Amino acid sequence: MALKPQNEDAFFREVDEELRREQIGTFWRTYGRLVAIAVVVGLVAFGGWLYWQHRQKTAADAASEAMVQALTDLEQGKHNAAKAKLETVQKEGIPAYRGAALLAQAASALERGDVKAAAAGYQAVAADPAIPQPFRDLATIRQTAAEFDTLPPAQVVARLKPLAEAGNPWFGSAGEMTAIAYMKMGKPDLAGPIFAAMAKDEGVPPSIRDRAGRLALSLGADAAAPAAPVKAPGAAKE
Repeated sequence: MALKPQNEDAFFREVDEELRREQIGTFWRTYGRLVAIAVVVGLVAFGGWLYWQHRQKTAADAASEAMVQALTDLEQGKHNAAKAKLETVQKEGIPAYRGAALLAQAASALERGDVKAAAAGYQAVAADPAIPQPFRDLATIRQTAAEFDTLPPAQVVARLKPLAEAGNPWFGSAGEMTAIAYMKMGKPDLAGPIFAAMAKDEGVPPSIRDRAGRLALSLGADAAAPAAPVKAPGAAKE
């Protein structure tokens, strides 16, 4: 007996739905456990990420608050209280805050006249690859400045070489110490160009630029900034 068109459509729909149910059932029997495990692992990973984010924020907030309190203590001369807070910041393990805490401790030691402890603190920052580079560069500058009178001039030059270049953010301090080291070595021909470059570098603080300009002139180096080109009257615009 032939099926009517509407009965035929209903029949095929029923067969199609049954086939899909069978396919779904087969899929879950075969892969259901793996899917469940994947979902659980995904949820655990997401939960762990949220917890890590929360921990990072909590640690950062605590380190920030402790850092502010430590700096306040240092301003008030409470070095022992500041030391305890700075050590707490270091234990949080956040590289930027650890670097800042070490720099503050070294500065505190230098203020108390303990050059050896200050230099060691600055060196610890400069040698730690986990600490952001700006902190490390600052530590190198501060360490060299603290030890400048006792370091061999050649060591000053070697240590500051990456920073004593025109355009570098630390060119003013690094360039000045490098040039003075060259003068101590009896090499004014190497010191003069550095002073001249510092005098022309607008990124160098004005006070250092002025001093560098005078020293450059005394060594016979050209410290004048290049003049801006002047167009002849009536010259055609390019």
